[in-house]
Amino acid sequence: MAPTSYQAPTRGDKQDKSTYSQSTGSNLSQSQTTVAKLLEGKGDAVFSVRPNETIHTVVNILKEKHIGAVLVTDQNGALQGILSERDIVRRMADTPGQTLPQSVEDLMTKEVQSCAPDDTLNAVLKTMTEGRFRHMPVVRDGLLCGMITIGDVVHFRLKELEYEALRMKQMIVG
Repeated sequence: MAPTSYQAPTRGDKQDKSTYSQSTGSNLSQSQTTVAKLLEGKGDAVFSVRPNETIHTVVNILKEKHIGAVLVTDQNGALQGILSERDIVRRMADTPGQTLPQSVEDLMTKEVQSCAPDDTLNAVLKTMTEGRFRHMPVVRDGLLCGMITIGDVVHFRLKELEYEALRMKQMIVG
C-alpha cells in the first residue's frame, strides 16, 4: 500500500509542463565555464615524478596523497607523461611480483592529452569520456599549471546546477 501522501501520476499530469531545468537553454547555459574557473576552487597542486623513479615510489605517492595519477616531468618541469593506478594494475597483472621495481618511464603514457585554462569544461569532459581516461593535465604556454579529473568536472557542474536550481526557486518564491 502506498503512503497517503503519494498520488500516482495521471494521464494529464505532464501535459504542457516543461521544466526550465530541462530546457536547452538551461542545460547549455553553463557550457562556457572554463577549466580556469574550476582550478580557482580546486587549486593548482600537481604531483609529479621523474621518469627514472620506480613504480614503488609512485604507489606510495598515490597512497599518501589519495590521488589516482601522477604526472611525469623532466628536471625542468616539462610534461613527459602520466601514470595512473590503472596503468600500474594492468602491469601488475602482466608481471606479477615484478612491477614495483620497474621504472616509471616503462609504464607511463607518453602521449598525454592536455587542456588549457580557457578550454570549456564541456569540451574537456567530452575529450576525457571519448578517450576513456580520468586525469588531464592543464598546460598554459607549455608549462603545467594544474591537473583536473573527470570527477572534478562532474562535481563542479553539479554545484553549478544546484546553484541554478536554488536561484530559480528563489525567483519562483520571491
